Amino acid sequence: MVGSVESERQTLRGYLNMVERDFPEELLRIRVPVRTHLDITSLVFELERVGKSPVVVYENVEGHTMPVVTNIAGNRRLLAACLGVKPEDLPTAFRERCQKYIPCEVVKTAAWQEIVLEGDQVDLTKLPIPLHFSVDAAPYITAGQIAARDPVTGVDTTGFHRLMLKGKNRLGVSLHSRRRMHEFHRRAAERGHNLPAAITIGIHPLHYMGSMVYAYPPNVRKFEIIGGLFGEPYRLAKTGIQDLEVPAGAEIVIEGEILADVKEPEGPFSEFTGYASYRSTENVFVAHRIRMRRDAMFHSVVSGMSQDHILVSCVTREGEILNTLRRNLPNVIAVHVPHRTCGAFLAIIKMKKTAQGEPQQAIMAALGTEFYTKYVIVVDEDVDIFDMNDVMWAVATRVRAEKDIVFIPGCKGAILDPTSDPETFTLTKMGIDATRPIGKDFAERLVISEEQRTRVRSILEAAGVKL
Repeated sequence: MVGSVESERQTLRGYLNMVERDFPEELLRIRVPVRTHLDITSLVFELERVGKSPVVVYENVEGHTMPVVTNIAGNRRLLAACLGVKPEDLPTAFRERCQKYIPCEVVKTAAWQEIVLEGDQVDLTKLPIPLHFSVDAAPYITAGQIAARDPVTGVDTTGFHRLMLKGKNRLGVSLHSRRRMHEFHRRAAERGHNLPAAITIGIHPLHYMGSMVYAYPPNVRKFEIIGGLFGEPYRLAKTGIQDLEVPAGAEIVIEGEILADVKEPEGPFSEFTGYASYRSTENVFVAHRIRMRRDAMFHSVVSGMSQDHILVSCVTREGEILNTLRRNLPNVIAVHVPHRTCGAFLAIIKMKKTAQGEPQQAIMAALGTEFYTKYVIVVDEDVDIFDMNDVMWAVATRVRAEKDIVFIPGCKGAILDPTSDPETFTLTKMGIDATRPIGKDFAERLVISEEQRTRVRSILEAAGVKL
């Protein structure tokens, strides 16, 4: 690693240095040869099967000299360390800091300006882009952050969009989130213009997290939200495509444009739902220039239902829902969006219920906040929302189906949700009140105190049992 601590703090390299220094057991370097064809993604899934989620650096990628870094955002403990908090406090810290917008700092030089490839030198096929699953139509850039400006207001945004390798200078793009980037492209095309854009590869996890925020004022830049997470101005540098600004600490920047009126088949791709997705907006990005560090690393997000793909979505949705609920329900304690439910489709709310009807209020507020969420479960303060066994115990023992389950038909859902209507993307959503009734005698839960747990743990340790 090179560069000062200050200059590298906002970079992928700075993050890797922090992990190697403070959490060495969470950094795995693979030095044996691996292929871009399936190996890079499937290895991370094998680690997840045994409960491990380290950052993985592939140092020997067949056919390439550039190393590949992946799974940077698959570990809640490491994400919490980026904000200097405990894992259980991550959603609250995220919620608070991403609302403290900090203006950006534009610097004249950036590490990714060291090498410039233009014209016939542009060849995306030379990058170690993985084929993630055998169903994928082609290798995909999954960690590409696209930056572009609103043709009307001039305010920019940045975010993830899957990028299918189509040729030396051509990428298929799906803007299926139907949010700002989709609207920027629509406005440009309406005026008969392509949308200038820059793809950033190789970012810090706090950029990853900040880019996933969607509920913010239209005049605010995503980069200002990311600065709020860092607690300092986010350093940007100008590209050669309409002076678009991107992170100065990036590894690779691809400059080009999303074509106005060109549609080409894109997909299938292994999406966060755990299914192959054939749904796409079928846009096309043409690369005009590639800039990169002399010793650039290629960053890839593990596709499919991996923690690397989903965990940040869990945290950002937890923060967004918690932010909404706390406005009117201060007795809400915490929110959890489990990774195993695709990091989107289920939200679990813990609250200290003080009146009947509060769980239903929380259900409606949560569903109105995050349209990807389609199931909400509300539990009492004695339930561990990070333990699905405990949550399902509450559902099994405290829910009266005829009174405590509500259905809301015709709701907008995620375009990639396989249960949504293929034309309207609507579906029926459900809320479950798994709290105890107020003012009635209810069965008393069996509890083992922390004091007693500590005592028996010491007994087990003395007996040679490792916990």
